Amino acid sequence: MTVSNWAQLTTGERIKHLRGKELTQSQLAEAAEVSLSLVQKAEQDRGELSLGSLLKLAAALKTDVGVILGQQAPRRGMSHDTRAALRQLSDAVHDSALGEWEGLTDPSSLDELSRARDLAWAAYWRGDTTAFAGLAAQVLVEGRARYAGAQGYEKQQLGLLLATMYQYASSTAILLGQRELALGALTSSRTLALQAGDPYVSVLVDSTLSWIHLRNARVAKAVSVAERAAARIEPSFSKPNQPQLIAFGRLMISAAVAAARGGNAASANDYLSQAHAAAARLGKDADLYGTYFGPSFAAAEAVGIAVSLGEYGRALKLAQRTELPPSVPKLARNRYKLDVALAQVENRLYDQAANTLIEVALDAPEWVRHQALPGVIGKRLAKVATAQVRRISDVIGVQLIA
Repeated sequence: MTVSNWAQLTTGERIKHLRGKELTQSQLAEAAEVSLSLVQKAEQDRGELSLGSLLKLAAALKTDVGVILGQQAPRRGMSHDTRAALRQLSDAVHDSALGEWEGLTDPSSLDELSRARDLAWAAYWRGDTTAFAGLAAQVLVEGRARYAGAQGYEKQQLGLLLATMYQYASSTAILLGQRELALGALTSSRTLALQAGDPYVSVLVDSTLSWIHLRNARVAKAVSVAERAAARIEPSFSKPNQPQLIAFGRLMISAAVAAARGGNAASANDYLSQAHAAAARLGKDADLYGTYFGPSFAAAEAVGIAVSLGEYGRALKLAQRTELPPSVPKLARNRYKLDVALAQVENRLYDQAANTLIEVALDAPEWVRHQALPGVIGKRLAKVATAQVRRISDVIGVQLIA
């Protein structure tokens, strides 16, 4: 089925098609941990599905939210370049973990691999999947080949380099809806992090694991993973160090986002408060092994958490006080803008929401295809301006409504 044909179906028809004959409505409801009436209403296109319900249904149907919303056809939603990049990344993750690097007699040096890793991180944060996959493949395959014969300091540094690259490979995989690849990469990341003995890499791996659970609608699991990891490195606020503050703050954000998705406002706000405290102690935006945190990131995440809790007015008030500096990476900036766009549309600021959505999609056209919020925003906008939404779809190249 082509993307255009798939997009012509209603959301309810797409859910029914994905459910197929092998799964009853009751079984889907049980697998997604939602009510039978919700599934029935969804398939009959009665009412709007919340983002949380969409995530649960997508996880139970073993697909992505973008597929349910018609932004992607099943298994064919990616561009040719993205599919090729994903294949390259998958081959590198599996080949490197299995020791498959035949013919590689002169792998790059530690310094060369470190430079390639830094370039890969930069590609990830600007949403360039093709560039990231090529650099990650080099680091993983050549890094594992050199790691096999390394000793002492070089082995430890290579282990940290590989652990963080597997972590980023995992993040890219889950962004593209490839859960098994994401978990496989993260397994290699955790093993190498433990061998290298760096506690901060280990907890950052758990931050990514929390995100994977959240993307698969396992909210309680996402919260518990982040909580346990944070407890391992909770800083002394009398004598904190920068790595502790970054790692702890990032984990508190992970827990807050997950709690908010689960509708637990008290827990979400408590975790967010701890993240703000860590950001204040840090005093500036910084990064740890390519993971960013600081006052700007805590402020941006606070808007997203308010949106997840359905507090759209509060989200806009927070956004009015939030000005992200140019140093905030493009991917993080655009994720924040999608939260703002949803808050705008829910507050009936339709033109502003449309402009924000166009701005994001033109800035990161491939990345936005794999996000759930554009489809949610498009459906809300279509209630008042279907023609405008179709024009937006044409401009950004993403089918927002049937």
